[in-house]
Amino acid sequence: MPSTFPLLETTHTWLKQCIGPQANRLDSSAADLFAAFRQLADYGLHILRLPSCWGGLEVTDCQFRQLQEQFARYSGALAFLQAQHHSAVALLSRSPNEALKRVYLPQIAAAKVALGISFSHLRRSPPPLQAVPVSDGYVLNGQAPWVTGWGCFQHFIVAACLPDRHLVYGLVPFHHQSQSSGELRCSEPMALAALMATNTVAVEFCDWRLPTHQVVDLRPWESLAAGDRQNVLHHSFYALGCAQAGLDILQAPQPTSRTGLIHPVAAQLSTELADCRAAIYSALNGEAADLSHQKLRAWAIDLANRCAQAAVIASAGAANNLQHPAQRVVREAMVFSVTGQTQPVMAASLERLLLRGYRLPAIEENASLNSPNLNPTAGEEQKIMPWGSLPLPTGRLNGSR
Repeated sequence: MPSTFPLLETTHTWLKQCIGPQANRLDSSAADLFAAFRQLADYGLHILRLPSCWGGLEVTDCQFRQLQEQFARYSGALAFLQAQHHSAVALLSRSPNEALKRVYLPQIAAAKVALGISFSHLRRSPPPLQAVPVSDGYVLNGQAPWVTGWGCFQHFIVAACLPDRHLVYGLVPFHHQSQSSGELRCSEPMALAALMATNTVAVEFCDWRLPTHQVVDLRPWESLAAGDRQNVLHHSFYALGCAQAGLDILQAPQPTSRTGLIHPVAAQLSTELADCRAAIYSALNGEAADLSHQKLRAWAIDLANRCAQAAVIASAGAANNLQHPAQRVVREAMVFSVTGQTQPVMAASLERLLLRGYRLPAIEENASLNSPNLNPTAGEEQKIMPWGSLPLPTGRLNGSR
């Protein structure tokens, strides 16, 4: 496991004391969420991936993932919002457009500008946003269907597909704007089941002219798939943090009558989370892993959902309250199950669900959480009963005698 470092400890204290207590409000109020985002600058957390030559902290990848996990533990909405900014800053800092970097990177370091990003739509077929080259840049037409941070970010980096199957990345304003020959329009914020306060909108491009000086990068189409393969594990840290958030609820003081039920569940899930976390960080560092990156990612997603569900069940009927922490965490687990999803990750996640598929319940009268039927040893798969192989009942049904 990676070691702690001073910024991680400072960040954890701030998140636990200041962000965690208002996490439900940050999930529903854009104003409060954006105010929390602006507080990142007080701790240097807005420049984590900005190179030091531009005034950034330039933390290591492992350190960034540790911080990402802590953000997801205390507020999924803030974790998601700040990740958009960091991804955009990292992309801009690698741009070959030096003039563009000289304009924006110092402003980012000074916390005067924050950026969003939008290129997940490129995985759709056909991509909904197209670009054609013109004499002084590119003309964009279509839609960026998912852009987070409207009202918080001043600009965002958008990617569009060119006729020759290359990709153009450009910096565009994140607000309604008209040009002499084109227009950029933002929709109203979407009504989402989770993270609604992040103000996610669709952006329409109508003959929008992207001048050459605002181009961040040009890349071959194949770079998208290569990046997906390389970054499989990166979204796992949201799920790890979300799983810990579910465990925090389970490990909170409980009525005496429930302690005997909840404590062994929390202990077992905590052990599994530690194992999953260790395996993912080992894989991130290039060390040998027994499971593929897709399966490790699926494990983290599975854990986030099981820990969130355990928090709901242990909270009983109170979890149905929209303001209950378990309600928020289970919604965040849903979001982090599909964030940055590719087809291989989808396949691994669905396969893992099938491996935990339908089984006959234990029939021993004294079956408990310590039963070997409920707790297979590490690496041992429980037998899955196919639907067609279930024994038919011999008695009459529908309450007949």
